[in-house]
Amino acid sequence: MRIIYMIDFNCPYSYIGLERIKKATESLNLDVEWEMKSFELEPFAGKRPEVSTTERYACKYELSLDDASSKIAEIEEIALDDGLKINFKDMPLTSSKDALRLTKFSQNIHPEITLDLVDKIFYSRFVKNENIADINVLTKIAISCGIGEEEAKKILENNYYNIEAFLDKEDALSNGITSTPYFILEKNEERLMIPGVFSAEEFEIALKDFVSGDIKDKSFI
Repeated sequence: MRIIYMIDFNCPYSYIGLERIKKATESLNLDVEWEMKSFELEPFAGKRPEVSTTERYACKYELSLDDASSKIAEIEEIALDDGLKINFKDMPLTSSKDALRLTKFSQNIHPEITLDLVDKIFYSRFVKNENIADINVLTKIAISCGIGEEEAKKILENNYYNIEAFLDKEDALSNGITSTPYFILEKNEERLMIPGVFSAEEFEIALKDFVSGDIKDKSFI
């Protein structure tokens, strides 16, 4: 079975959702081929933070700063329930473009390590609160996953895989996908679309039903 996961590194729910569906596949002992697709949520974000995460969240969802802070705290609690000690409120809101380009490169050349790379970038972003728009930060992560330093810098210091990352989002939008995370399960000619974040138990039920053939060519909503 193949699982396509569409994510952005500025999205805490992408981190939470991917962690949950991974746990579900492990619980069912499924043999899974993972494929990463990118969906950049903050295309106008720069290399350095210009506004706080709280300010951006308040603006994006038309909330007061107090309400935005409360929502962010709720997300941190949700993540903690899954063993993810994220610090969303202090995350530097910067571009995720280079991180997405790096993972697209990895998916194409080193697919066997891409899931680990994605997890480490999320950890860097949400737990360590590092600036993943910093090429040096991304290079260190890439090296820790087995990608050569020169290879990583060649990708990051140029515009390689920019088109691939862009086309992922364009393809998603053309298919009505407007947010992350988004998961697509494929087996033979069957496909199951799962938008958003569900509990690990719900993911497990959907996976079990899909493998058994009880769900075919549907959206899990």
